[in-house]
This record gives sequence, structure tokens and C-alpha cells, in this order.
Amino acid sequence: MNDLEEFLRDNKPLLKDNPTFILEAQNRMDAVEGIKAEVDRQRHHGRVALIAALAAGLALGVLVTLMAYLYPVSSQEVSDTLLHSIRLFLDTYKSYLFIPIAVLAIGLGFVLSKKSRAVSF
Repeated sequence: MNDLEEFLRDNKPLLKDNPTFILEAQNRMDAVEGIKAEVDRQRHHGRVALIAALAAGLALGVLVTLMAYLYPVSSQEVSDTLLHSIRLFLDTYKSYLFIPIAVLAIGLGFVLSKKSRAVSF
């Protein structure tokens, strides 16, 4: 932006004697500022949604992992139900449940550590 200002100062462009020029330029600048504010607002909402999704996934992953490791009933004692199928799956792959939890935690850390631009409403 400074290069443009410096270029305009050095070359001093001539403007027509049109009184509406400044009003038109101001209206265009206001329109651009409105678009920039809307884009910033949308980015803010997207960031909040991303943080909420990562936090919910992290919480759900922790609960599932706790259920896999701390479930008090043996898999053989439970009848053939959906809960039994889920329990067998978790029992088989419980050593891999920490991977998605770690990925969610790292993603949440990256999103929260990234500096966001100031949004004015």
C-alpha cells in the first residue's frame, strides 16, 4: 500500500474537476470495506465451527477410549446386540484409538494457536 501512495505522490496524477468523483470513490471504498467485513465475519464463524467440531470429536474420542479400556463386562458375557458388536470392535482396536484422539488434539492446538485477525462487528 505504501508503494502505491509513494507512486501517487511522485507522479501527482491530475484529476478532473468532477465533484462527484470523491463521492463515487468513497462509495466504492465503503462497498469494499463492507465486503471485507463480511469475509472476516464468515472466517470467524468458520473458525468457531471448526473449533467446536474438533473439541466435540476430541471429547467423543476420549469417552470411547475410556469405554474401551474401562468397560467392566467381559465381551463373552454380553449377548449378540449392537452394544456387543461395538464392544468387540473397540476391544480389538483399542490400541489404535489414541491415534484419532492425538490427531484431533494436535489439530485443535494448531487452530487455537493460530493468531486470528481482529473482527469488528
